[in-house]
Amino acid sequence: MKSGQNNLFSLEGKVIVVTGGTGILGTGFVDAIVGAGGKVAIIDLNQAKGEEKVAEIQANGGDAMAVCASVLDEAQMTEAKDAIIAKFGKIDGLVNAAGGNVPEGVLPPDKDVFELNIEGMKKALVLNLWGTIIPTQIIGPSLAKTGNGSIVNISSVSPKRALTRVLGYSMGKAAIDCYTKWFAVEMGNRYGDKVRMNSIMPGFFLTAQNKTLLTNEDGSLTSRGESIISHTPFKRFGQPDELVGALIWLLSDASKFVTGMDIGVDGGFTISSGV
Repeated sequence: MKSGQNNLFSLEGKVIVVTGGTGILGTGFVDAIVGAGGKVAIIDLNQAKGEEKVAEIQANGGDAMAVCASVLDEAQMTEAKDAIIAKFGKIDGLVNAAGGNVPEGVLPPDKDVFELNIEGMKKALVLNLWGTIIPTQIIGPSLAKTGNGSIVNISSVSPKRALTRVLGYSMGKAAIDCYTKWFAVEMGNRYGDKVRMNSIMPGFFLTAQNKTLLTNEDGSLTSRGESIISHTPFKRFGQPDELVGALIWLLSDASKFVTGMDIGVDGGFTISSGV
């Protein structure tokens, strides 16, 4: 591959915001962005972990900052955006990695389907959907100003295949799928190719939110974990670093004519019938 083509995937000079940047997947995203030459602004409620990550990046010659803010609070997000602009002068990309499941939104195996925790499901829906919309609303105008902005949302296999027990989370991710397509079209109509939106559809990765659903305390698989593996052609869970290729592509100039797309990284889960 020629050097000019390699540069298509470079994030050199770009400032990328990652919400939920101290989580398992978020940390992998941050590392990949820095590795591709980008500067990172981590937005997370865990300020200590954020600062720890920034110190690590800076010690290795990278450039980063951490801001403590809730993706569900417009005022906090506005303050975070202003702080990022004050330090870096611009924002080129946004990765909406904040989200995930909440315990209250999971239907326990001993509960009937008519005993859903309504408030728990609402909490999961709000966290995933509004935790994506609000950062986009606040940071989006800054992305458009660069003339080459990119927004990456995090979808899931859960809206594509009915997954038992996690209805609130699934509805939140289904809403993100709808939002990604709708918003990409509306932005294109108004801003042309100056800012675009896509999503990544991870398969099953062990995270803080789903670890207890998929593994036992001794590390063995639960019956749910075994069922997922049996329906995944690759017969394993994904590793966080296996998502970063899609992420860097979507943030870089290599995907300048791509918008409204949901990029699957699932080991074949969504294409398998299980037979």
